[in-house]
Amino acid sequence: MPGENLTRTEAQERRAVIDTQSYEVSLDLTKGAEVFGSRSVVRFTATPGAFTFIDLIAREVREITLNGEQIDPDEVFADSRIALSDLQAENVLIVDADCLYTNTGEGLHRFVDPVDGEVYLYSQFEVPDSRRVFAVFEQPDLKATFQFTVTAPAAWKVVSNSPTPEPIVHDPSTGSGTQQVATWGFEPTPRISSYITALVAGPYEATFSELTSSSGKVIPLGVYGRKSLWQHLDADYIFEKTRQGFAYFEEKFGVAYPFEKYDQLFVPEFNAGAMENAGAVTFTETYVFRSKVTDAVRERRVVTILHELAHMWFGDLVTMKWWNDLWLNESFAEWASTIATAEATEWTEAWTTFNAMEKTWAYRQDQLPSTHPIVAEINDLQDVLVNFDGITYAKGGSVLKQLAAWVGIDAFFAGVSQYFQKHSWGNTELSDLLVELEATSGRELTSWAKKWLETAGVNTLSPVIAEDASGTITRFAVTQTAPADYPTIRPHRLGIGFYDLDGGALVRTHYVEVDVDGDRTEIPELQGLKRPDMVLLNDKDLAYAKIRLDERSLATAIEHLADISDPLARSLVWGAAWDQTRDAESAARDYIDLVLGNIGRETESTTVRTTLAQLQLAANVYVDPSTRSAAREKIADGLWALAQQAEAGSDGQLQLVMAFANSIATAEHAGIVGRLRAGEETLSGLEIDADLSWQLLIGLAAAGATDATTIDAALAADNTSKGGELAAQARAALPTVDAKKTAWASLIDNSDLPNTIVRSTALGFVHPSGVDVLGEFIQPYFDMLLPIWEGRTYQIADYLIVGLYPRSLANIELRDATRAWLSQHQDAAPALRRLVHENLADVERALAAQSRDADADAES
Repeated sequence: MPGENLTRTEAQERRAVIDTQSYEVSLDLTKGAEVFGSRSVVRFTATPGAFTFIDLIAREVREITLNGEQIDPDEVFADSRIALSDLQAENVLIVDADCLYTNTGEGLHRFVDPVDGEVYLYSQFEVPDSRRVFAVFEQPDLKATFQFTVTAPAAWKVVSNSPTPEPIVHDPSTGSGTQQVATWGFEPTPRISSYITALVAGPYEATFSELTSSSGKVIPLGVYGRKSLWQHLDADYIFEKTRQGFAYFEEKFGVAYPFEKYDQLFVPEFNAGAMENAGAVTFTETYVFRSKVTDAVRERRVVTILHELAHMWFGDLVTMKWWNDLWLNESFAEWASTIATAEATEWTEAWTTFNAMEKTWAYRQDQLPSTHPIVAEINDLQDVLVNFDGITYAKGGSVLKQLAAWVGIDAFFAGVSQYFQKHSWGNTELSDLLVELEATSGRELTSWAKKWLETAGVNTLSPVIAEDASGTITRFAVTQTAPADYPTIRPHRLGIGFYDLDGGALVRTHYVEVDVDGDRTEIPELQGLKRPDMVLLNDKDLAYAKIRLDERSLATAIEHLADISDPLARSLVWGAAWDQTRDAESAARDYIDLVLGNIGRETESTTVRTTLAQLQLAANVYVDPSTRSAAREKIADGLWALAQQAEAGSDGQLQLVMAFANSIATAEHAGIVGRLRAGEETLSGLEIDADLSWQLLIGLAAAGATDATTIDAALAADNTSKGGELAAQARAALPTVDAKKTAWASLIDNSDLPNTIVRSTALGFVHPSGVDVLGEFIQPYFDMLLPIWEGRTYQIADYLIVGLYPRSLANIELRDATRAWLSQHQDAAPALRRLVHENLADVERALAAQSRDADADAES
């Protein structure tokens, strides 16, 4: 990786001497399974006599011609760069190369479907990977038009940013063997950044529709998926959500959709949820539902569809100059997709989902030693790769929600509309957006931006309440604190809700929205009111801050959490309870009791999903280690009881069964899971479909209640790519030294595994049920860090460095070993050190929580 880095300073220097006009990229996809041909014709202007470089990662460069003069590739091509000297005012560069397919989800990914042997390709270029496919000035502020010409098997479909043309079929004698070949010549794109260009090719199935844009233009729509999954792809629903998103965004943004068509392609072995390629969005196949999935996943797919659609304006039409404003793209898309989901689709509680999942992610990220301002300091490409994090997405989205409340939603959308109109097809910085928001709202935002966007850390808000003998509030204030390392006190727009018990339900009886700033803010409008059973700060979740409940409110919430009528309010209370557990202010055992006592009545799927994951974390690493076995047994007993009581066929039933299978603590539990999987024990309405069967088997594997032979048989019955991933996870989860060593060797000694197998194997390897044998891998883990970082692509290195860290040990030995490595490798790449620091922070937090839980045991 070091030879492939690019610094911000280098990018600025390059931008100062060149400007790009156009690329003509010809790709030959008929050269076999390893390489493809890549020929680029690049037109650009430059300061006469200047020197710069163009980016390319290739196996071989055959030809380089600059302004008609041949250049020896051996003299100018090294470390992913081609040096260009003595430039003219107008330049034409031709680069002819062979580039490599990948199986890491970076560049041009090649996948062979185990079901039918068909080959599928797709590109993934963000952040710096279009250079793996063609010669390119790889930085977002060097926009250009891109004209792709693609030669591929004639039976394939080929999709790019521009509408797909009719292919020209070659004479059969020119084909490879019996395979007929064709060439697709796409029209040039508008001026866009290289990272949002795209190529998807293969025997994909497709269906088409259209809509009429607010401009009056008819926009063709397409949905694509591979043959063996096509029967599971519900394209009509995807088209419906897309139409709803188009209508919402075009109205709110005041700017018509800017591209010629809109294709959505579900592609195999995709690393992220989706990617906003202009007019050709790629999605993970996780969103193709071959089995029953939770409502949380179904809702997340809608949010993702609208997230990528929002990017067509924010990111694609208007793009950041450099990656320090990556948050502007991702945070805006996160906020816009959530409000659109809540207001334009049937998923009306999308803000509850945002609180339960996104803000939980943000609060965790913001309390790591690697936390950073929303506007991050991005010095090079390695910096930006590790900044696709909870700050960039979730905290930024949360702060934009607060900004919209601060300036008013109508003024916010009006400013965004002006921003799009003024900067269409250009590159911007944060100040460009703030100028428009100030103009439409009349609010001064420079000081707001300085506190919210240029500083790190999360504040904690607590109520101060005084009352007289009759229960009337005589004083109400909100205090605000900040961590010592990040002491900024910020302005907040937040709601305060009063809740009282009424007929068994805890309902909101009063609500006020206020501005809070400083260490203490008095709220005089609440004086004279009767003190309620529960006071909830940040009701409706406008602010980005951790909240605390006063003693009376906390007691009410714990006893009646499931009785709170508003799902967003419940989510806020769930979050407050978890924050106090993570912060070692309350005992993990108390959180376990809270969850088991209330989760069975929770109706919001993402709240259930997030809370059950936190329950597992509490039991496996936050409780006092001496009581861990008892805690895990208590959880498994409780989850099985709740699953038996759940409504037949419900989302809650499915989630509880999956959580139970992941919590096996006794032979009795394993027996129940085994009988469920075999159909010997049933729950009304619960279907043991392909994916649930695998989840049950993984649980059995982690508990040591099955073997490799059974896993192999399951894979033989489900010989699909998904089956392969789940089988790899199950094998790695087996809690024996031999199984762990085999999994470890497959990952560390073998660089050929595809990205999804790497990810799944690592997930099984660190399953908490195997904690007794993970201690053997502490030293091997640290021994592999530098070789893996230097020898693998970033995505694979990230999967291994984060995924194989034996965090479920959560002990002093692991903490000390991690500290020692950091001390001994202070010159390691900052991005690598950041990942290791984050691993360490998880262990240090777990040790503090364990101490608090042990204190609670001593007190009881």
